[in-house]
Amino acid sequence: MATILTSKPPAKAESVDPVTVDIIENALRNARAEMDAVLFRTAMSPGIREQHDEFPLIANPEGLMVVGQFGLSIPAFLDGFNGTVEEGDILFTSDPYACGGAISHANDWLILLPIYVDGAVVGWAAQFGHMTDVGGKVPGSLPTDATSIFEEGVLVPPVKLYRKGELNSEVLNLILNQVRMKDWNRSDLNALVAACRNAGRRIQELCARFGTDMYLATLDMLLQRNYDAMKTLIETTIPADEVLDFTDYVCDDGMGFGPYKIHCSMWREDGKLILDFAGTDPQSAGSINYYLNESLYKMFFGTYMISVFDPQILWNDGFYPLVDVRIPEGCLLKPRYPAALSCRTHGLGRIFDMLTGLLGQRQPEFLCAAGFSSSPHLMYSGYYSQGERAGEWFQLYQIGFGGIPGRPFGDGPDGYSLWPSFTNVPNEFLESYFPLVIERYETVADSGGPGFYRGGNGIDVAYRFLEAGQVSIHDDRWFTYPWGVNGGLPGGRSRKWIERADGTKETLPSKCDRVHVARGDLLHYVTWGGGGWGDPYDRDPSLVAKEVEQGLVSAQGALRYGVVLDSHGGVDTEATVALRERLRGERGPVKLFDRGFDTIEELRERCLAETGLPAPQPPPTPAAAAR
Repeated sequence: MATILTSKPPAKAESVDPVTVDIIENALRNARAEMDAVLFRTAMSPGIREQHDEFPLIANPEGLMVVGQFGLSIPAFLDGFNGTVEEGDILFTSDPYACGGAISHANDWLILLPIYVDGAVVGWAAQFGHMTDVGGKVPGSLPTDATSIFEEGVLVPPVKLYRKGELNSEVLNLILNQVRMKDWNRSDLNALVAACRNAGRRIQELCARFGTDMYLATLDMLLQRNYDAMKTLIETTIPADEVLDFTDYVCDDGMGFGPYKIHCSMWREDGKLILDFAGTDPQSAGSINYYLNESLYKMFFGTYMISVFDPQILWNDGFYPLVDVRIPEGCLLKPRYPAALSCRTHGLGRIFDMLTGLLGQRQPEFLCAAGFSSSPHLMYSGYYSQGERAGEWFQLYQIGFGGIPGRPFGDGPDGYSLWPSFTNVPNEFLESYFPLVIERYETVADSGGPGFYRGGNGIDVAYRFLEAGQVSIHDDRWFTYPWGVNGGLPGGRSRKWIERADGTKETLPSKCDRVHVARGDLLHYVTWGGGGWGDPYDRDPSLVAKEVEQGLVSAQGALRYGVVLDSHGGVDTEATVALRERLRGERGPVKLFDRGFDTIEELRERCLAETGLPAPQPPPTPAAAAR
């Protein structure tokens, strides 16, 4: 556990006027946004610079996040650091197991900086970013067939990257010697440090302007305000007299087994909300395990509640005492060391769908369908074979986007990210810096689940490779469907295939490594759509006709809304009324959740015919896996 060398801060002000609170709150928001700006302008890897795969926060002296994006656990980080923390120190780690899951796989490099004023710690700035490569058995360091974390690249325990302002260059050089993209990693790490230092300066400026006593008192007020708001939300939106349950799945583990069940129960007890993952499947022998920090799931819960019910609240760690998260050791979300974690993005994303399914059961008007609950990856690497760059290594890491779910207030956007801050990497950028051509980047018609509000469509990105190399793919929702709600139908599944330069076609599994590609091969990377919200037979037929014209829905797909089009693309009103009446009668009462199947065994039987891939086998029991 860290020993923090700090003088006693001044006594906190007894009261702070509302205007000062508002100024400091917005200054903190701006400082957090400035961390992003500094990082994007100084990092080198496209994953951070262009796609924004990074997460910052600013915390109080106890490590509670006051403003941020992701809510990593600073106390868990400090618990894993054995040493002193002094002014000028900067801590660094990439080991999820050594920091209690403050980060979730080895590609996330985390920087933590103590903020001092007059010898006293007044807060912390922290930020992590996804490195394109950290060594390991495959380029990109995310092997789908890893069975331990040691196969996934260099693991850095909590260490001092800077000691009293001086860079520990020997440690840094040792770390960088393990990775394939040394310049990118060095630049990205320096950018994280610069962003945290900038946040530290902004906090010191606030203390100088308002006084440290006033600043710290304001942080307490912001945390308490969040506590009070969340207490009211929990008491007014979550039943006190029943247990709610929800189950969803990660389709497979990349090793032929699946689906893996994630189960969560929710109830109120002694003034607290309980979120219990008992019933979740045991950890996988493969790399889909997600080492979930309990405080992080509290943050996910709070973010959802505030975004749905009162988005003006500044969400922070203040409400944590109101929530108790229970995760059984040895399950998929709390694997035992040294379980592999590199493919954890699917479990990470799926728990957002879990929150929707839990919290919306008693308030269907606030219930969203299942959406693009993952961050699927594509890695492409090799050596240039000709021209000025002949013999030079290239390596691409890119995150795919898909369909956002239908929601109570509108359609889900097409081709969007799970994470709101992520942005698309322009095709022109990819074609300028990597040996490929993007021949297609378009939404997939009908992949969004039909509903009164349509689920967002997935996208088809077609990569024409200009150099031989190898490809790795991380994806999910190829076996189960993104479910619809309140009568909405499921969204379409993901698919991947290669059209070889020799004219053959190869269907790829959703998780695979070392797929060799030749010059001229074309990879179709098709992501899944979002589920629909509400009865599709109540959707405006003229809107469906317009979407057919726009290519978002096909004429055949319009029939799933009960809409019949004439030869000119207009609505055949009489036929539409008749079809909708017949379809309603055949369907019966609408379902709260429509998963697209009744049992997993039924889904296994349909799998090969529907996907072209064999169904995954039931996950082995822990005893069988040990043998």
